[in-house]
Amino acid sequence: MVGIVVVSHSRRAAEGIREIAREMGGDARIEAVGGTEDGRVGTTPGPIREAIDAVAGDGGGVVVLVDLGSAVMNAELAIEEADATEAVVADAPVLEGALNAAVAATSPTATVEAVREAAEEAAEVSKL
Repeated sequence: MVGIVVVSHSRRAAEGIREIAREMGGDARIEAVGGTEDGRVGTTPGPIREAIDAVAGDGGGVVVLVDLGSAVMNAELAIEEADATEAVVADAPVLEGALNAAVAATSPTATVEAVREAAEEAAEVSKL
């Protein structure tokens, strides 16, 4: 199964997004990473790497969703350091992308590419 990591500059935001995505994705493996290790707003690679490794599980790969610019850089650093065989950052809105990714990840034939594409499709959905 493909794992999902939600990265936000805010721990509460990341956990809230994970909560909503779990409602849609049921059995999907989703980790939330937010804030810095000392509790401030921001991101650091270490906790992101740990989350990637935690959801990598059976080698199904990982899709990472991020909220803002520096989270992309830290997620990419974390991916380089992670043990996961395949991990990618999705260019997707974090909440809507996490919902789509969670649903796609529950498919028994899910691939990292398919879950990433599902997350990125969320950018095309109009809210009005």
